[in-house]
Amino acid sequence: MSQKCQMKLLGAAGSPYVTRVEIALKLKCIDYEYIEEDLCNKSELLLTSNPVFRRVPVLFHANEHPITESLAIIEYLDEIKPNVHPLLPSNPLDRVRCRVLAYTYDTQKS
Repeated sequence: MSQKCQMKLLGAAGSPYVTRVEIALKLKCIDYEYIEEDLCNKSELLLTSNPVFRRVPVLFHANEHPITESLAIIEYLDEIKPNVHPLLPSNPLDRVRCRVLAYTYDTQKS
């Protein structure tokens, strides 16, 4: 009997933000179910789980509230599995530098 995945990732092919979360999930050795979202015809699941921004990725973990935004999802994954391939430094100052760098990268206009 197969065990049902406790994590589900709502994403869209080609999204670098979804890819970022998928890499983190794989590095942390976390099984998850991937749910493909059609961004041209947004599902009720996306609209109710991320009503403000209406974008992917969205992570669902067990019966918790959905987690949105790739960097927040990665921090969450690092907190629930801190001893499996840490993604962020343990030092608070180094961690904030990583957040600033990621924010700067995400907000640069091409």
